[in-house]
Amino acid sequence: MKKKEFDLLRCDDSGTSSWYAIRFQLPFFAAGQIVQFKLSDIGEGITEVSVREWYVKEGDTVSQFDSICEVQSDKASVTITSRYDGVIKKLYYSIDDTAFVGKPLVDIETDAVKDGSLEEDVVETPAVSHEEHTHQEIKGQKTLATPAVRRLAMENNIKLSEVVSSGKDGRILKEDILNYLSKQTGAILPPTPEIVPPPPRSTPAAPRPHDKAPLKPTPISVKPVFTGKDRTEPLKGFQKAMVKTMTAALKIPHFGYCDEVDLTRLVQLRKELKSVSESRGVKLSYMPFFIKAASLGLLHFPILNASVDESCQNITYKASHNIGLAMDTQQGLIVPNVKNVQLLSVFDIAAELNRLQALGASGQLGTNDLTGGTFTVSNIGSIGGTYAKAVILPPEVAIGALGKIQVLPRFSERGEVVKAHLMNVSWSADHRIIDGATMSRFSNLWKSYLENPAAMLMDLK
Repeated sequence: MKKKEFDLLRCDDSGTSSWYAIRFQLPFFAAGQIVQFKLSDIGEGITEVSVREWYVKEGDTVSQFDSICEVQSDKASVTITSRYDGVIKKLYYSIDDTAFVGKPLVDIETDAVKDGSLEEDVVETPAVSHEEHTHQEIKGQKTLATPAVRRLAMENNIKLSEVVSSGKDGRILKEDILNYLSKQTGAILPPTPEIVPPPPRSTPAAPRPHDKAPLKPTPISVKPVFTGKDRTEPLKGFQKAMVKTMTAALKIPHFGYCDEVDLTRLVQLRKELKSVSESRGVKLSYMPFFIKAASLGLLHFPILNASVDESCQNITYKASHNIGLAMDTQQGLIVPNVKNVQLLSVFDIAAELNRLQALGASGQLGTNDLTGGTFTVSNIGSIGGTYAKAVILPPEVAIGALGKIQVLPRFSERGEVVKAHLMNVSWSADHRIIDGATMSRFSNLWKSYLENPAAMLMDLK
């Protein structure tokens, strides 16, 4: 096997060329070599995934970074991309099969193939420009990434030291680069396969004027015959995750608290702000107000934004308000969360919810969106229902279920019957560390923000 050395050239913003102090050796194989492309570690302790969709078939030509397939773990959907240029020779799995980390995913025939040594650790040490000494000093700090990931970062003028890694042992993955880019320029999604609409149904020709109208047949009652068969299928993806989460939730003693909230003023306020928000390209629902009010309440009752260890010996108070939203999708129930709500405006929250809902509908939510939640609300009212017994998502300690908004008669302070927009809320809390008085006071504060939206302005930062 022959080895060949590579030097990596970088051009800075001024057009000045400077050489990276990176030299590594890659083995070269003979033309026509078949390489087994294995499913790499995608983090979060995931060992197996379900193949949701193939973007390639046997005989297709692929290049580096081309999408190969989409896989679904019990936590998120991940698009697998190629690290090689070549031709797909074999697909090891069919749709809905279970693929295992470290096992072959596809076979690729290529003329110049790099093997697993691509994963070797490489030191990124940018040299100082000959014309200007504005680059960072050499720190000799290791940044773990494959050459393909480094090339993607270089093409987009991204410093790897600024990217948050999610791979094993701090390795920077392609998804980390894309997440970094999405925060700078908007979400970057893998190509979505074209959906071909079904052919239109043939429409029977209209009867000619001289034709007689057919006699309407007499309906005959036919006893339905059931010919279906039972089928058994394994739990996969989010359903499998739900089994784990709900089983763990059974260990938590739930405390329930319900109340009624008058949203009449909020309904009017949203009506006034809706057109303004839409002019900025963001759909404004009631949920951003509910989430922001919850965050303001958590500032006063931080124990509701905490977690407790399995032995219930220590409480961890979370600094960030990562508020989750239970979302019903074709893949099942998922709970993405809005990060750092305490730092966001109502408009910022609305924009983030729009992004999460779009990704959730297409099954493209990433691990970062689905992990790290500290508090959850479930808008069951968007489907129907007024009350619900919400189940806490460990390791969180509280959750709220919101019913549908109803227009009902109520008495005003002057004793007059008025039309009111009412919503019921049902809270569940971990009774091991949260008492009823705390939950009640939090609910009252949250309720006051929504019944008097102007009051939120007093606490906004």
